[in-house]
Amino acid sequence: MPIKIKTLKSTYYQSFHKKPNFYHIKKEELLKRIREIHQESKGCYGAPKIFEVLKKEGYQGGINRIQRIMKEAGIRSYIVKKYRDQHRHKNP
Repeated sequence: MPIKIKTLKSTYYQSFHKKPNFYHIKKEELLKRIREIHQESKGCYGAPKIFEVLKKEGYQGGINRIQRIMKEAGIRSYIVKKYRDQHRHKNP
């Protein structure tokens, strides 16, 4: 049995012809640049370092937006754990 949606026909069909707004266009451009920076760093840069690079290039947004875009796109930094000598903490 089909589900009935309580919307006007005109509203339903307008959604098919919707153009991306300014925010979505800028988000796609920013995502493209984030991917470039991430690849240039060989996957080592996370959101804070990418934000610093973008800031030097003139980006005037916040780090939270960079983090959100990276999370949505599945971009993660390569994490290297620091070496910790386990023998040093034992008593001789």
